[in-house]
Amino acid sequence: MGGKRIQIDMNALRTVELQVRNHGVEDYRLDVYLTKRLKQFSRSLVQRLIREGLVEVNGHGSKPSYQINLGDRLVVRVPRVILAQTVPEAIPLEVIYEDDYIIAVNKPPHFVVHPAAGHWEGTLVNALLHHCGVLPETDDIFRPGVIHRLDKNTSGVILSAKTTGAHHDVSKQFQDRSIEKTYLALCEGDIELDADVIDKPIGRHPKERERMAIRKVGDPEGKEAVTGYEVIERFRGFTFVRCLPKTGRTHQIRVHLASIGHPIVADGVYGHRETLYLRDLAGDAAPPPRPRLRIVPKRGGRRARAASLTMPMPTEPATISPAGENEAAAAAPGPEAGPEAAPEPLLSRHALHAASLTFEHPITGERLTLSAPLPEDMASVLVALREHRPAPAAPD
Repeated sequence: MGGKRIQIDMNALRTVELQVRNHGVEDYRLDVYLTKRLKQFSRSLVQRLIREGLVEVNGHGSKPSYQINLGDRLVVRVPRVILAQTVPEAIPLEVIYEDDYIIAVNKPPHFVVHPAAGHWEGTLVNALLHHCGVLPETDDIFRPGVIHRLDKNTSGVILSAKTTGAHHDVSKQFQDRSIEKTYLALCEGDIELDADVIDKPIGRHPKERERMAIRKVGDPEGKEAVTGYEVIERFRGFTFVRCLPKTGRTHQIRVHLASIGHPIVADGVYGHRETLYLRDLAGDAAPPPRPRLRIVPKRGGRRARAASLTMPMPTEPATISPAGENEAAAAAPGPEAGPEAAPEPLLSRHALHAASLTFEHPITGERLTLSAPLPEDMASVLVALREHRPAPAAPD
């Protein structure tokens, strides 16, 4: 667990009681399950606790390889973690808005939000601690000030609190779904409708626990998830859309768009490819086939009616500055390039951008809309698409 920053005091133990309540974890090993539940501890430390008799399962000692069962009661004597605060780091930030209570940043892609296993340094929280000096404590010592999160490879507006009161107020707005969120996404394929609502429950994938999946209505593992979308611009084999999520499930937009056969471009988890090259846009090559996402069978309940969501239809296509035109051109090997030439991809992360947040200021009550411009990589792809994959002209 990044040993140089984490110290464990085995002389100061406290007791934690856990009960296995969720389906889908029955095939987990005890050490794997506890590592996921006790996120501040590494798997090796959890295994040590089990071997030293500091973990009981249903009143008895156990082994790291024990297979978890639904209803198991676990008692763990955990050591004290010596780490008062995440370490501040002088990492440049693009601040969109800041006052004494909140700060909004335009997060670039490939930037982890908060420290966690494998990313104890170089995160947005490390940078915010250096910029702000102090952030309010939350339930997780590695997430001070964090109100909401974006995936590592999602760019755009992310909001943090600078006081405990502001954190509580804005967090409640997220919970009450009064915050308006707008995302921009580039999807594979030609989306049929100009606007629609995707209303499909989302839950953990039953076997691949790092992924999310569509669940049947009535399945207790699924949670309500609603995403509206509008088509902004069409290309041959690609569609640029505006997404308006009404709920905030993990990977929601990515899973929902993939579920209708149009995954986000360069989404290696839910789509066809991890990168997009200029050569992928040249010629008349057909786009990759649509993914087939399996819907997990429900465990009772009945299908609910789709929620209605009123959205304005798009008018004019979004105008994106062709800032990445040179980069797009450079991505294709020139006439002198040999067979070993390895062009840089146009896109090396899923094409999803958190474009804006609208919410009430926690102190003044003023309704604020904070926006972040489309990042250079997505803008470059749009420039290349307009050149190589323009939509066919509409018939007269």
